[in-house]
Amino acid sequence: MASPRASVLACKSQVDPVKCDCWLLAAIASLTLNEELLYRVVPRDQNFQENYAGIFHFQFWQYGEWVEVVIDDRLPTKNGQLLFLHSEQGNEFWSALLEKAYAKLNGCYEALAGGSTVEGFEDFTGGISEFYDLKKPPANLYQIIRKALRAGSLLGCSIDVSSAAEAEAITSQKLVKSHAYSVTGVEEVDFQGHPERLIRLRNPWGEVEWSGAWSDDAPEWNHIDPRQKEELDKKVEDGEFWMSFSDFVRQFSRLEICNLSPDSLSREEVHKWNLVLFNGRWIRGSTAGGCQNYPATYWTNPQFKIHLDEVDEDQEESIGEPCCTVLLGLMQKNRRQRKRIGQGMLSIGYAIYQVPKELESHTDAHVGWDFFLDYQPSARTSTYVNLREVSGRARLPPGEYLVVPSTFEPFKDGEFCLRVFSEKKAQALEIGDVVAGNPHEPHPSEVDQEDSQFKSLFEKLAEKDSEITANALKMLLNEAFSKRTDITFDGFNINTCREMISLLDSNGTGTLGPVEFKTLWLKIQKYLEIYRETDYNHSGTIDAHEMRTALRKAGYTLNSQVQQTIALRYACSKLGINFDSFVACMIRLETLFKLFSLLDKDKDSMVQFSLAEWLCCVLV
Repeated sequence: MASPRASVLACKSQVDPVKCDCWLLAAIASLTLNEELLYRVVPRDQNFQENYAGIFHFQFWQYGEWVEVVIDDRLPTKNGQLLFLHSEQGNEFWSALLEKAYAKLNGCYEALAGGSTVEGFEDFTGGISEFYDLKKPPANLYQIIRKALRAGSLLGCSIDVSSAAEAEAITSQKLVKSHAYSVTGVEEVDFQGHPERLIRLRNPWGEVEWSGAWSDDAPEWNHIDPRQKEELDKKVEDGEFWMSFSDFVRQFSRLEICNLSPDSLSREEVHKWNLVLFNGRWIRGSTAGGCQNYPATYWTNPQFKIHLDEVDEDQEESIGEPCCTVLLGLMQKNRRQRKRIGQGMLSIGYAIYQVPKELESHTDAHVGWDFFLDYQPSARTSTYVNLREVSGRARLPPGEYLVVPSTFEPFKDGEFCLRVFSEKKAQALEIGDVVAGNPHEPHPSEVDQEDSQFKSLFEKLAEKDSEITANALKMLLNEAFSKRTDITFDGFNINTCREMISLLDSNGTGTLGPVEFKTLWLKIQKYLEIYRETDYNHSGTIDAHEMRTALRKAGYTLNSQVQQTIALRYACSKLGINFDSFVACMIRLETLFKLFSLLDKDKDSMVQFSLAEWLCCVLV
């Protein structure tokens, strides 16, 4: 494997069934421009001679950590030629081996078909990306590009197409549509007495180059200082070309910039962002609430708070009061590997809300649905899009903010990684990480004289010593609730009735006496009240998202992990929770909290189990 260098790479796009992964090609080409970044991905001292063992090591960034991928040196060929990415140098194989390792990371070569250059940028650097629409460029775009290049960022650009037939079409001035180019430099020259801004691009194929103004041998070069021309010529590698910045904005459709993370480079002079990273999940029926178009479920999405109190040092572009710059990136995880089973990229986005003073200390539980009806986002993604990552830059006044990442539609399962980059250090945390329970504890004295008919039924089913068994309890409760038309009720099973008795059986007889039964009856009446209040559409059933509200009304504060477990355990395939399942969940939760409280002797929310204690808790 020859030493990696900025040589011309190529991709055989005619090979079927894998389409050309030129997005990856452009990312690899940009990687060669920064030796420090390159040798992190392609570790040094790997070759076909010294200590050669037929394997090669590569490193890629994956959702907050660097992952090592080991491959053998067998590469796919056809008629003696490499099938996929290759170098024009016949003895150089590092790029093909790198592509193989990346294909292994993502499942297969086919998984690499179709993508964005910044996806490769991020996996090679751990950086975070920004997108710019060159049809609506910011006024300071040239300064943004220059600053990004000086900071060691990786940049790519492309020309959009309106149909598949235009893909890889070559324009009259020799630019390839939908093809991924690398941005490698910017310069300003004195041209006929006026400053002219130039930009240097690289075509990884190296076969087709820009033929317009400032291209190789263009007449414009004859009208600048020969020394400056010679200096710019020295900076051009194979496949690179210059063009005017104004032509660049006119000809290209989009610009992608990958800003480097704090650990990407060790050079002290490079500006480094501060980073906070969260991993989370959208789970159908629990935390997959969809976008703001679905207010009934939107609030159940994962929620994160960021606290910004240090303003930027450089305020020259600010308007009005000093601001804090944050760059947010929401990345969906492992979707490329799932393409083989028909699970493509989800449409994702996020919104940022300023938190009012009265809610700044609210971190125990999710902010409720009413908050999102009263407050509008301070910043948000412009659209939900099915890319691996959506990101954006926001300039916000100091304060506390709520970040809500979501899919466009509710009930879509997925994993995500949320990254918050800030120029100054920011504090961030996930909301709703607390687990606590304070359920309503009724007392028999709360009951007036019992209905004589119900009392006689209890006495009829009770044993001779006025104790009621699990089977009798099942018959009594099912008879009492089966006639109701305002709830969906399939009947309590025997296990739920046994757990009801276990919760309230103070003397360990395995039965309930009249006083204990009164307490149980009050509990179930309270659960019925909560159930009906939470059934907003009066369907007789609450869904798994409404369950979060019901649990809160019942006195429980549970984190997302417990909420997800409850949804998986008690919701049906259509995410509905019947009244009997709801009561079973309430009884189970109260039993578990009671057991934990008994075992937590030091009251430090930590317990140690012997095997016997653990078995008793599980089997109770």
